[in-house]
Amino acid sequence: MICIRLVTLVVLIIITFAISKTQAMKSSELSDTDKAFFQDGLRLAQAACSASLEAKKLWQSTRQEQDAMGDLIEALASEAKRHNVNIDCRNGCSWCCHQPIFGVAHEFHYLWRFMKLNMSEEERKTVLQKAFDNYQIRGRLSQEELEKNKLPCPLLKNGSCSAYAARPMACRIYLSMSEDSCKNFHNNPESDKYPALLEFPLRAGQMMNEGFTEGLKSKRLNNNEFIMEEGLLLAHNNGEEINENDLENHPLFKKQ
Repeated sequence: MICIRLVTLVVLIIITFAISKTQAMKSSELSDTDKAFFQDGLRLAQAACSASLEAKKLWQSTRQEQDAMGDLIEALASEAKRHNVNIDCRNGCSWCCHQPIFGVAHEFHYLWRFMKLNMSEEERKTVLQKAFDNYQIRGRLSQEELEKNKLPCPLLKNGSCSAYAARPMACRIYLSMSEDSCKNFHNNPESDKYPALLEFPLRAGQMMNEGFTEGLKSKRLNNNEFIMEEGLLLAHNNGEEINENDLENHPLFKKQ
């Protein structure tokens, strides 16, 4: 869907590596590509919103969005290897999993369903307790303090993500060319030396989510942004039953 059809793989690789080396590029230089990824996210949300909006259709579109980004990243990783460019990210490397992780409502809606289907009640309780404990700290921080805060993600278990297949976009597009740079950023949060990230996936994922958010507006759904801990707690809704198909009144999608 997004991967090779939108732009050729060669163009993707050239853009990705160029941005990584120059560190910054004006958004106007990527405007056509931005629009392409935005339109992909928009179409997926519109497909979920066709006729009556049901939770099942939203979950399917969210899964398709994640799969599309997975295809793109797999293609990038393959070409990166061919060009002797390292991508050190893997399941089990968790330096970035201690940073504040942000996602939007449709991602936490899908993530919670994944947890209900793939985790025991006891495992979910453990995750929620960690989310609550973290939120007691992070929920009181200023934006500047939050950006420097390091706490293990509630989903982190034995150094790996316990919901890896359903992780939000922010986790998927965070591709580092140097594990050492991630380790340094984790150990020195006051440092201005950020991880050596590939910029193109970050931009692509951001635009897809923005398109998805725009598409949900046709059903008056607010695709609110939350920090991981708050998103998980809202999805759980204090254990109170939720009508999954009444999305407009779902805690995650309510107007903030």
